[in-house]
Amino acid sequence: MVILVIAVTFMVGIQCAEVRKAKCKVKWFPRCYQSEHYCPPECPHHCEVDCAACKPVCNCNKPGAVCEDPRFVGGDGVAFYFHGKKNQDFCLVSDPDLHINAHFIGKSKASMKRDFTWVQSIAILFGSHNLFIGAHKVAKWDGSSDHLSVIFDGRPVNLPLSEGSEWRAQVDPALTMTRTHDTNEVVAEVAGKFKITARVVPITAEESRVHGYEITDEDCFAHLDLRFKFYSLSEEVSGVLGQTYREGYKSRVKMGAAMPIMGGDREFATTNLFAADCAMARFEGGAAIGGNILADEYAGMRCASGIGGHGIVCKK
Repeated sequence: MVILVIAVTFMVGIQCAEVRKAKCKVKWFPRCYQSEHYCPPECPHHCEVDCAACKPVCNCNKPGAVCEDPRFVGGDGVAFYFHGKKNQDFCLVSDPDLHINAHFIGKSKASMKRDFTWVQSIAILFGSHNLFIGAHKVAKWDGSSDHLSVIFDGRPVNLPLSEGSEWRAQVDPALTMTRTHDTNEVVAEVAGKFKITARVVPITAEESRVHGYEITDEDCFAHLDLRFKFYSLSEEVSGVLGQTYREGYKSRVKMGAAMPIMGGDREFATTNLFAADCAMARFEGGAAIGGNILADEYAGMRCASGIGGHGIVCKK
């Protein structure tokens, strides 16, 4: 009996080690603040705590989420898929003072009419500024290494590799970047405009097996799981995700389908990651970069931690 108890305890210990914990970090909820919770079974490796309810929730199930292959949850709460095409760029949000594009990476499969795709990077245009957040290409995943690149107005953002470290833009103090984990997770926020949570994640061997991705050891297709929160969108807002925030918006996807898919590849396509030129563009700012700057130029950067983990160093 003693041996059985020890064995069960050991197995539970292994299981818990594989499940990540999340902590409430909002001081406004004193009863829950700093309390830790195991992530739910449906998202054992990535979750956050709803401090008001004091319970863990899956980030990818909330409005404004863009995760996986890629699965969107619109501002109306309706979940859908937008596959786009690999190695192309698409407009996620377009408003008069904010424009967000995404660069898709993926794999083709002879037996399928579409590509497997994931969001590798995003470009946020606001005012006269542009912000790039992207995942580096990785062969074998190592979560203790940072695979995230952040570039503001063409300059790498130096953000120490420690949870809670913060960077504020000198030319626009409203923009802050904060690490929510030692590596691979950041929050970009412009006060009164948006808050974007970005996390670099790989395609695991189990995911590849279940979905038939056929991922090899040459590339684990590191990509971004994203969560958007907007504070001041207009009724003109468009884009794959943006349109779902309009009042009275009626979803274009077939409700009840096992995989509700939104089309519009041509409608939302842009000429490059930093171009606000999709057919539904609304952006009136001056942050767009000329067509000679492509997503691959940033995606192909080779980045590593600085000495002692003090920042990001990028080389072409």
